[in-house]
Amino acid sequence: MPARHAAALPDSGAEDYDRLAPAVWNPVSNAVVAAADVLVGERVLDVFAATGSGTIPAAQLAGPSGHVDAVDRSSAMLDLAEAKAEALGLGNVSFHRSDPARWVPDAAYDAAVSCYGVLLLEEMDAGMDHIVRMLRPGGRIAISVWDEGALDAFEGLLLDSIAAGRDGGESGSDRIDAPVVGNRARLASSDRLRDWLQARGLTDVAVEKLGLTVPLEPGHAWSFALGSGYRRLLPGSADALQRVRRAFEERLGEDFVLDAGSLIAVGHHQPDS
Repeated sequence: MPARHAAALPDSGAEDYDRLAPAVWNPVSNAVVAAADVLVGERVLDVFAATGSGTIPAAQLAGPSGHVDAVDRSSAMLDLAEAKAEALGLGNVSFHRSDPARWVPDAAYDAAVSCYGVLLLEEMDAGMDHIVRMLRPGGRIAISVWDEGALDAFEGLLLDSIAAGRDGGESGSDRIDAPVVGNRARLASSDRLRDWLQARGLTDVAVEKLGLTVPLEPGHAWSFALGSGYRRLLPGSADALQRVRRAFEERLGEDFVLDAGSLIAVGHHQPDS
């Protein structure tokens, strides 16, 4: 039986994710949505929508005549996103608890956006191929991934802390093949990302760098671990999780700065006729 990990905990990291939204997720998602060039009246898919950092600006740009499907595995994440949409009076969004790699829409999309979401796909190539097929001919997809070197220091400290907090074999430290680690490394350069998107059949692929550094005190750094894909590496029992947290915060110190440098890419779907 596989070890439990923190991704199975009830809130799925929704509140921890949202705690980092102003500093990390919102500015990057705004850049992704801008790259997708969402127009009034368009249908948009938000892949791994989380708490709505991309959903909200996409819905605002699409307007009442457009529509956004926000898709995520986490009900807790989507509940927060839906509350934000309701507070802003956005009636053009639907929220769907589903694996984006298995989502089937009722009509093709003009655009798709994903803020680091493609890195969460269990089978990244096949999952992205499925997402591309949901676009209409000429449709766009815009995504963000981590740039080369970004998160390296954070990830190293976290993995060391998971190993230090291991108890009786229940730990996520033997799960370094999880998507958050392997997928990140696969796409962590402009050339690799461009080649991967072109291999998915996308054309006119453009990649831009977005430099971002975020000072993190220990509590917010732990929220980044719980609210991001790294949650899948963490142990599920409360005792083991606290051991990892103590080890992590001891290693982190008080002056840690997260390198959140990212790549923003956009491509167009031009299926063979």
